[in-house]
Amino acid sequence: MPKSIVVPEGTSKPIAPFSPGTLADGVVYVSGTLPFDANNDVVHVGDAAAQTRHVIETIKRVIETAGGTMADVTMNHIFLTDWANYAAVNAVYAEYFPGDKPARYCVLCGLVKPDALIEIASVAHIGRP
Repeated sequence: MPKSIVVPEGTSKPIAPFSPGTLADGVVYVSGTLPFDANNDVVHVGDAAAQTRHVIETIKRVIETAGGTMADVTMNHIFLTDWANYAAVNAVYAEYFPGDKPARYCVLCGLVKPDALIEIASVAHIGRP
């Protein structure tokens, strides 16, 4: 099964050896996405809602570049640094998934940059290319 790398236009160089997304057999796998700007600096420091919006918009760009939509998302893996941000994250998350919700899990952990409050990785089934 061949795979193709998915890199939206304007994407910065990753800070580790990975691709923003991979498309294989109609499934888009979106790498763990942090609230980074073009220089890989954390944006919206201290604001979990704004960081969540930034992360989901970045994921959306990967999925749309692969030919899908947010309605195609079937699974989200959410990583938080503080449970105090859970409600803010869920409020923004609900805006992007208003109907049937994808499966997901949420884990409390440390992230690669201390100012990052959230990271999300996603899977979307967009059909065969």
